[in-house]
Amino acid sequence: MSTVAVIGPHLIDVLGRPVTEIPPGQGSIVLDEIRVTVAGTGGGAAVDLAKLGMSVSSFGAIGDDVLGRLLITQLQEHGVDTAGLVTRRGEKTAATILPIRPNGERPALHVPGTMASLLAADVDGAALLGADAVFFGGPETSPRLLDSEGIALFGAAHAAGVPIFVDLLYPGKPETLDLLTPLLPLVDWFMPNDQQLRGLTGVDDVIDAARMLLARGVGAVAVTVGEQGALLIRPDVEPVSVPALPTTVVDTTGCGDSFNAGMIAGLLSGCTPEDAALIGCACGALVASGLGSDAGIVDLAGVLALITASNPDAARRIGDRMTIALDA
Repeated sequence: MSTVAVIGPHLIDVLGRPVTEIPPGQGSIVLDEIRVTVAGTGGGAAVDLAKLGMSVSSFGAIGDDVLGRLLITQLQEHGVDTAGLVTRRGEKTAATILPIRPNGERPALHVPGTMASLLAADVDGAALLGADAVFFGGPETSPRLLDSEGIALFGAAHAAGVPIFVDLLYPGKPETLDLLTPLLPLVDWFMPNDQQLRGLTGVDDVIDAARMLLARGVGAVAVTVGEQGALLIRPDVEPVSVPALPTTVVDTTGCGDSFNAGMIAGLLSGCTPEDAALIGCACGALVASGLGSDAGIVDLAGVLALITASNPDAARRIGDRMTIALDA
């Protein structure tokens, strides 16, 4: 069983669907469903990684409020080690209210809470060195982890051969690229969506934008492109398109987080990047079919069943590889 240290925003989502309008005044509407889930680039990926059979440890900053306690309970129910979550006395846990439109779109009402307070001193460096991979979600939300002490923390993991995966939480901005510059040479896979990548670099062509990150030291880029699936851009290799899998879209919350979890799990199991990205696309399709960032994915078998319906050869190949890895 591979171990993954997940660092970054862990928050609570409150979702309701379908919401066609916010009623005026003190009016109300009746919804089909309301859910509360663990989310965030860190928390959402941690849950999905655990569902795929990975051993997961979470690192982040939360408040000492009801939402913080709920978040810890929910993570622990999925088998995630929460010892690395630091509770800030008197502070709020990050949370988002998401009224989900009938087409799956998700405007957000967000409270950042205390997630930006995470320091390098709050993260167990030995846990990172002992992990099979480090996933740093939403580094732009944890700027104190990008100071000299934080970069040294990730640099030690990188020097020890621990692969580092990174994705963004917020829309990309040029100033975020400047903020990330010291981190980029330590990143093995950068995993944004296409809009984040365009905003980050100011380059409209996704492949050219990804190559800009490669020029800044990133090892490889896996960019999700919505209903078209994902693109893999690596040095000295032609870009590869990995198709999306069929799904009925209910809610797109957490699709990127689930892609990250699937691809990381695949790579740690010895799958090729192409097959790993296909696992990620399958996870995204499953999550899109339900409400919340933990919807759709039950376990690895369910992910493989979805892949089998479109590409049985790939599903067999992936299943053999991941079964061997999980049994090892």
